[in-house]
Amino acid sequence: MLTTIIGVVIHLLIELVLIIRVMVRPHRDPASRIAWVTVITSVPFLGILTYLLFGEVNIGRRRIDRMRKILRQIPPLAAIRPGEEGNAKAEVPQRYEHLFRTGHSISGFDVTGGNSARLMDDSNFTIDSMIADIDAAMDHVHLLFYIWLPDNNGTKIVEALIRAAARGVSCRAMADDLGSHQIIRSPLWKEMQNAGVRVAKALPIGNFLLRSLHGRIDLRNHRKILVIDGRITYCGSQNCADPEFMVKAKYAPWVDAMMRFEGPIVRQNQHLFAGDWMSSSDECIDELLIPPIAAPKTGFPAQVIGTGPTVRYSAMPEMFESLFHAARRELVITTPYYVPDATMQSAICAAAWRGVKTRIIFPARNDSWIVGGASRSYYADLLEAGVEIHEYVGGLLHTKSLTMDGEITLIGSANMDRRSFDLNYENNILFYDPELTCVMRERQQQYLSQSRPVTREMVEAWSLSTRLWNNTLAILGPIL
Repeated sequence: MLTTIIGVVIHLLIELVLIIRVMVRPHRDPASRIAWVTVITSVPFLGILTYLLFGEVNIGRRRIDRMRKILRQIPPLAAIRPGEEGNAKAEVPQRYEHLFRTGHSISGFDVTGGNSARLMDDSNFTIDSMIADIDAAMDHVHLLFYIWLPDNNGTKIVEALIRAAARGVSCRAMADDLGSHQIIRSPLWKEMQNAGVRVAKALPIGNFLLRSLHGRIDLRNHRKILVIDGRITYCGSQNCADPEFMVKAKYAPWVDAMMRFEGPIVRQNQHLFAGDWMSSSDECIDELLIPPIAAPKTGFPAQVIGTGPTVRYSAMPEMFESLFHAARRELVITTPYYVPDATMQSAICAAAWRGVKTRIIFPARNDSWIVGGASRSYYADLLEAGVEIHEYVGGLLHTKSLTMDGEITLIGSANMDRRSFDLNYENNILFYDPELTCVMRERQQQYLSQSRPVTREMVEAWSLSTRLWNNTLAILGPIL
């Protein structure tokens, strides 16, 4: 009896300590505090364990110190080189300048002119284009993916890197230790090393239990970056895998969008890669960041936006919300994962309320049933405000894109959920170019043509159990 009482008292004391910690931790919105207090108090033992494993955005003190040290020592972004190539100005209309100032406040990168880009046709075309660029590389190839699978496309990239290394090109390949565990533990990883490709694991897990004591395991590097000779870079949503995506084949095909960029913007992606590489390996690649940047006389203005748990809190939501508030005519969004905070939800609704034609395209079948259910809990308010909701039925729409007023595009790896806001390292590119935005808008229109509209009548017809389930998942959104 005494032992039982002591156990209960200890349990209550632990709960109290954690509740106090939840209430005093910085950068928590009230909904997150309420959700965690509910979990801790309502689910004995399991609630405490859940908070200890997933309750705080912490990748480990040593990792944070190392990353910040690396970022401090990385040379500042070089100046655009004047001369024969010209010194392309970043000519951004005044009405959009504040968007790029927001981006600068996040990553420290200025908007830079003189860029060009092409939207890739589809996933397989993207891989073929990457391989062609790797085969043409003369100095270095830098590659970073969240998910890299040992399938057909994944193997083709491995073979291209091996060919490049064989002819003396410096190849550095990096993959997230959790998302890419299949290829990291496959013979292909060793084959690359034996061929002279330098490899590194982003945020290595090691021993699961020991890692849990030092930081969250589910804080991952979600970036997708390829840099060739400092001249070419790719940015978008696609992982290094077949569209059939063998690890989750029942949701296939994965539908992604990637852009191939040239111009000064490449150096900004190179900076992101260098920071990640030097934080995960013992090799310093500062020398690649020092030479002046050449820029053609013409080209559109663009800016890399890199976010993550060691970057300013709420950085990615601020970028999204700035775009929502800036829209005057049209806003088209594609995202597979939508679990916004109250401010973001209000910003989207506000755009629709003031007459902006606002459309969001989600996948009809989501590979995360939790996120899928939570996303649908927001449908009623969106529809009431006049937001058009469409569900894509041609596979899992994995594209993360935003076009605004036919002139501004944001493309990259960030979803509209807490994982991308607080937990994952992400990379996106924001640019002003009506012509390329029109191309991206046409791709979004293709998605719309393969989507079914969601109406208020459909949502109102949901059963009580469906609404209860979706809203329950949404309540847990701050801790997902």
